[in-house]
Amino acid sequence: MLIGYARTSTLDQSAGLEAQERDLGGAGCEKVYTEQVSSVDVKARTQLEAALDYVREGDTLVVTKLDRLARSVSHLLEVLKSLTDKGAALRILDMGIDTSTPTGKLMLTVLGGVAEFERAIMLERQREGIAKAKAAGKYKGRQPTAMAQSAEVFALHKEGVGATEIAKRIGIGRASVYRIIKAT
Repeated sequence: MLIGYARTSTLDQSAGLEAQERDLGGAGCEKVYTEQVSSVDVKARTQLEAALDYVREGDTLVVTKLDRLARSVSHLLEVLKSLTDKGAALRILDMGIDTSTPTGKLMLTVLGGVAEFERAIMLERQREGIAKAKAAGKYKGRQPTAMAQSAEVFALHKEGVGATEIAKRIGIGRASVYRIIKAT
C-alpha cells in the first residue's frame, strides 16, 4: 500500500499543501496524511507519527520532496529506520528515490547530507550578512516593544492589577510584565 505524507510550514501555504496532495494522489497513494506545522518542531508533527504508525510491512511512505519529511539527516535516518524496521520503504517523488533498493538508500543518505549542509551554509551566510549590516549601522534588530510600555505596566501594577491581566490589557507577554516589574 502507498501511504502519502504532505506538510507545509504555515497556514498561508495551503496551495502548496493542495499541490502535494494532488501529486501524492497521482502517484497512487491510497491514504494521505497532511499537516501544517514547522519541520523544526518534530514533536508537533502528529500526522507524521500517525503515518509511521499506520505503515505495515510491504507498504511505502511517499512524500513529494525530501524537505517535506525531514530537516536534518539524523531525523531522516530516524524515519528511515522506523520504516525499515517495519519492512516498509520510502519514496521521494521529485528525486525519484525509492529506498526499497540499496542504491535508493545510499542516494537518500547522500542527498540528505547535502541538503543539511546547504541549510547550514545558508544560515551561516545569513548570520554573516546580519553582522555586516550591524557593522555598517544598517541593522538595528527588532525594537523592544514591551520595555517601551514600562510606564503603563508600573501604573497598572500599582493599582493591584495582576500580571496576566496587565499583559492582556497592554498586549505584551506575561513574562515581559514580570521582567519590567523585576527591573525596578
